[in-house]
Amino acid sequence: MLAEADARLAAPDAELVARFPGTPVIRQPVHTLYLPAERVHAGIISEVGGVALEAFDEHLPDPAALAGVLAAGDGHPALLSADDAETIHALVRAKLLREPVEDLRIDFEDGFTQRGVAPRDRDRDEDAHVERIVAELTGSTARAALPPFWGLRFGSFDPATRHRGIRTFTRFVLALGRAGAGAGAPDRDELPAHFTQLRPTLPKVTSVDQVLAMVDLCVRLEQACALPERTLRFEIQIETPQSICGPDGSAMVARLIHASARRCIGLHYGTYDYSAACGIAAEYQAMDHPVADHAKAVMQVAAAGTGVALSDGSTNRLPVGDAEAVRAGWRLHARLIDRSLRRGFYQGWDLHPAQLVSRYAATYAFYRRSLPTACARLANYLGTTTLTTTAGPGAGGYLDEPATARALAAFCLRALDCGAVTGEEITTLAGVGRADLAELTRPGADHEESR
Repeated sequence: MLAEADARLAAPDAELVARFPGTPVIRQPVHTLYLPAERVHAGIISEVGGVALEAFDEHLPDPAALAGVLAAGDGHPALLSADDAETIHALVRAKLLREPVEDLRIDFEDGFTQRGVAPRDRDRDEDAHVERIVAELTGSTARAALPPFWGLRFGSFDPATRHRGIRTFTRFVLALGRAGAGAGAPDRDELPAHFTQLRPTLPKVTSVDQVLAMVDLCVRLEQACALPERTLRFEIQIETPQSICGPDGSAMVARLIHASARRCIGLHYGTYDYSAACGIAAEYQAMDHPVADHAKAVMQVAAAGTGVALSDGSTNRLPVGDAEAVRAGWRLHARLIDRSLRRGFYQGWDLHPAQLVSRYAATYAFYRRSLPTACARLANYLGTTTLTTTAGPGAGGYLDEPATARALAAFCLRALDCGAVTGEEITTLAGVGRADLAELTRPGADHEESR
């Protein structure tokens, strides 16, 4: 009977592993900053960081001001305790100085308006911007200042924008290949390292066929640039109802992921295109609208176990204007970020440099608020705790299972990656290091020996 069961289930077992390899132990940025292509230049990251830091210093000069922005109000709980305000204030300022942007997306789609350019000249203008941006960002000085992740969003594969989108992505990758070959790399074998940060975003997807076309395009470009297979991967932007629900009522987004031949690295929710397509009035289009929650819940289930990361959308309520308007914008943004984090969306869009302030403040507050409990539960699970007097399972009020232990370890890794906590804090509170956390997050890992 055992042999028959193994024989019968061998193929389904292999298919399950191939389709659902689990979440990779790699860094995921906490945000993506979208900027129109014409605004991107060699010093853009420094410029963006300077704007964010200026807003921070002007409107949040001390920890009390930060605590006021993240305080309870309008039925919402406080996002940080007064005791942690000083730590988070210092961490956010240091982040804006050290690494203001984690993921930059150069927008050749909605944000690239080409004002003042005649329609007959727009193709030539966009081509010129592609070449200019790649040349500037891959120069030795700019390359050292680039964020950990960056890429481009190009025109969708709908009929009206398809040719332009393919042309822009193709020219961008080929130019990046040429820059990599001439950027001091001694041979072609080192060229793929030039692409490790690249994040292309395919917007407004409406069918599996568009994903298949993108896969084919990536294959051809890899061949043209002599790149290893699957060097080019991409994000799918979920901003059409057709990408969530197929005409037969099935969850289309699941089919999009599995049609990507393991090239899809992320699903990014598009707040405003999706809401508008569902008929939501402009005033009520938001990240926390019920239609947004439904779409993101379907995305979450479809992506679970596939290794595909999730990103929430954006808010267009910007922290600009007088002091009260800036604080109000930060307050709304921070609450939306905290809401997304609690729902398992660890990344989101930012549309303005000043939003980086509330992005990091809310993100750091989320991780630091839960860190003591998460570490205590990990220590209890692993038997490394010295913080409780009760020994054995259930110490500290929790009886956690392996799946929860994986989630606790992943939480700690995310906190480390974004700079919310230090490795020393994790080791002190949980008794484990980064390598231990990475091992705990591995699906199917046997934790019993460590216990």
